[in-house]
Amino acid sequence: MAQVLPAQRNKKKTQKKDRVELLHADELRYDLYGPNPEAQILKGHVSFRHQGARLTCDSAYFYEADNSMQAFGHVRFRQGDTLSLTADRADYDGQEQVMRARKNVVLKHRRQILRTDSLDYDRLYKNAYFFEGGTLIDGKDRLVSDWGEYNTETRQAVFYYNVKLKSPERVVTTDTLHYDTKKSIAHVLGPSKITTKSSVVETKDAFFHTKSDQAQLYGRSTIVDGEKTITGDSLFYDSRTGDSHGNGNVVFVDKKNRNSLMANYLQYNEKTGQGVATDSALVIDYSQKDTLYMHGDTLKLFTFHIDTDSMYRKVHAYHKVRVYRKDLQAVCDSLVFSTEDSCMTMYQDPIIWNNNRQLLGEQIHLYMNDSTIREAHVIGQALSIEQADQKDHYNQLSSKEMHAYFTDGNIRRTIAVSNVLSVFYPVDDKDSSLVMMNYLETDTMKMYFADHRQLEKIWTPKAVGTSYPMSQIPANKERLPDFAWFADIRPKDKDDVFRWRGKEGGNKLKYVPRQQAPLQRLNRKKGATP
Repeated sequence: MAQVLPAQRNKKKTQKKDRVELLHADELRYDLYGPNPEAQILKGHVSFRHQGARLTCDSAYFYEADNSMQAFGHVRFRQGDTLSLTADRADYDGQEQVMRARKNVVLKHRRQILRTDSLDYDRLYKNAYFFEGGTLIDGKDRLVSDWGEYNTETRQAVFYYNVKLKSPERVVTTDTLHYDTKKSIAHVLGPSKITTKSSVVETKDAFFHTKSDQAQLYGRSTIVDGEKTITGDSLFYDSRTGDSHGNGNVVFVDKKNRNSLMANYLQYNEKTGQGVATDSALVIDYSQKDTLYMHGDTLKLFTFHIDTDSMYRKVHAYHKVRVYRKDLQAVCDSLVFSTEDSCMTMYQDPIIWNNNRQLLGEQIHLYMNDSTIREAHVIGQALSIEQADQKDHYNQLSSKEMHAYFTDGNIRRTIAVSNVLSVFYPVDDKDSSLVMMNYLETDTMKMYFADHRQLEKIWTPKAVGTSYPMSQIPANKERLPDFAWFADIRPKDKDDVFRWRGKEGGNKLKYVPRQQAPLQRLNRKKGATP
């Protein structure tokens, strides 16, 4: 029985169709006493064929028994019409169908070009690996990394370590990037930064389309656009439509105007200037000495004449709106704020508190001056109440309509019009005790207050009233008919704006139906009934 050597025992039989076939060489020789006695030494226009692929080079060592070879000088490998590879030198194993190309390697596949100095190409699994730095060129996009792989069948690429994606619109730096060259979709993982002409994105997990500029950001990402910053658990952006939205603890900060918006869902279109925030929505304005907090179930933003000198915005807040600032608190069902006239209109049982004063009515118009209230206009069932002392004595003023004017956040003047009723307690200048109670009925009343909010004077054209000593005040005269004090509803701090407490049924405003205009008819005959 013939002896089988170990080297022969480990070799697999190679069928003829799987053999690397030498097509041409200008010169072929053996060197039995050289370093490669088993190699055919080929020179001049060397050409091979294997499994439908062609390889050419200047010279080569061909190991026919091992079905492999080493190629040198102007190595060119071509497979079909879509893939080609060039290098200074390469090793090819026909058994494993693996090519190891070195120095000035260029792999071209369809529109993609991969450049590196060290590349291993596995023909069986269609994977190309580079591990000493490489660059993938996809149209105008260039991807650079220390290590990576590219699959010629799926056209998927993965890049690791010091990854940078450069395109005319952005620069991406990350540690790991998956790139789908067919769809031009990139997926970054790990601490990453995406820089464009107008914004900087920091994320740990993001997908973005390099052609359409659509982005999906996850893992608590942040977008910085000038002085505006938005952070969220997930953010989505489409530059073609201008649409963007975020989910999960979204925080929008405008450093220029010194305000921010928080919500669990936020949507905004930069082209139309329209947006909506829901689920724990909170507006924070810190442009003044004291920060203002406003919450509503839903906040909507509308922009008019966008990108013009006459641009202005309206904010709609509904329902269960609550506002807190140290010098001002408010509640209502809904409100509208317009930057055109800096007016905030409050609807359905609105109440405002300023220090120890409460103001309510059917509608309240608040006119702001740099986020500080300068005027309050109450329409319908207007009621102003001020706590005079700690013994349940209240200064009260009710009318159909009321104007209150403020300076530096303090009330300085009020004007009450139509069906005016008032209860007022003058104060002793020496010990600040209440002197008496004055009750007045009139048609118009003006009240003027000092810097420390003390009443200075009252003006009225004609009034009917009575003064009562403190010990002789009738029980039915201490409160006006519409008196209602809502200390339990008043927001107590910034966190209390999320805790809705509505009025009790008996304390809601009376429903007053609007007076309808009489029907008008043309050509009505004299004396005819309407």
